[in-house]
Amino acid sequence: MRHASRNVVGLDIEPGYVAAVQGTPGRVAVEKAACATLSPGAMHDGEVVDVDVLAEALRDLFSQHKLSKKVRLGVANQRIVMRAIDLPPLTDPKEIASAVRFQAQDHIPMPLDQAVLEHQVLGPVETPEGTRTRVVVVAARRDMIDRLLEAVKRAGLSPQGIDLSAFAMIRALHRSGTSGPVVYVNVGGITNLAVAEGSTCIFTRAIAYGLQSMASELAERRGLTLEHAQGWLSHVGLRDPVETIDGDNLIVAEARAVLADGARRVGDEVRNSLDFHSAREGSGALERAVLTGPAVAIAGFADEVQSQIGLPSEVGLVAEAKPGGFAGVDAGRLAVAAGLTVTEVAT
Repeated sequence: MRHASRNVVGLDIEPGYVAAVQGTPGRVAVEKAACATLSPGAMHDGEVVDVDVLAEALRDLFSQHKLSKKVRLGVANQRIVMRAIDLPPLTDPKEIASAVRFQAQDHIPMPLDQAVLEHQVLGPVETPEGTRTRVVVVAARRDMIDRLLEAVKRAGLSPQGIDLSAFAMIRALHRSGTSGPVVYVNVGGITNLAVAEGSTCIFTRAIAYGLQSMASELAERRGLTLEHAQGWLSHVGLRDPVETIDGDNLIVAEARAVLADGARRVGDEVRNSLDFHSAREGSGALERAVLTGPAVAIAGFADEVQSQIGLPSEVGLVAEAKPGGFAGVDAGRLAVAAGLTVTEVAT
């Protein structure tokens, strides 16, 4: 059963931008959306670097758009670990929690006294050793979570929960009727990948490369501001012949080269991640890919990534919104934030 809490805002904070969605109770839908640019020094590889800068940006965003101050946060970076662990056939929540804490030491590559640890029970599974209780365990570095919470609280906001951005992306874009595993890819400030069976995430990886990296590369090559570089990438795209595109020929050609190389790099990283996942015992063949994030608004980008991945692909956007709810924000930026307004409760 899915439900959204009234007046809770899903907050997706990535290198380069922050997206906020105030949800509609009962479903994934956008009641109100807002987006703001973040200065390059605020975030790095999905982690908060400058607490004060982020706090100020959040304070301004929420004040300007009159958003609820109750927020649910998404996190995605390379210092987050997700593992599936098979426990003895336990059913008591306290016994499961104790077993998770004990076994996590063998599966989580970080000191547990420096980690925030959470788990979700998937239920009984049949293994060569007999029936086991399978749980998904997520661990994040405590200092990384503390900096995020500090910035949010300094902005005058009230955190209601923290979730993996990968889980939120799946909740926002999953559609019933899917028979096999699906890969979801969000290309934003970083690239966030998740493989799901139904609405259950079974593999995720954060890739420290995305649209922000491409904009930074173009800005450095042509002496542009980051904002101008981002505008040039959107203007040039990967579809029209470069000779037909208006603007400085050198910048147009450079933007096309950066985008083409960036799309190939994202595709390579996704394909390598999927090869690793597929090599694991019991991993089923992937059915399709769903691409989302700011990069899908760039003409031809999703097509190029799809050709690299080699799977049937589609662009995934949050389709449902209150009239005027998107408020001019590109829908590709809102999938994670919209998914954060929704929780899944077992019945």
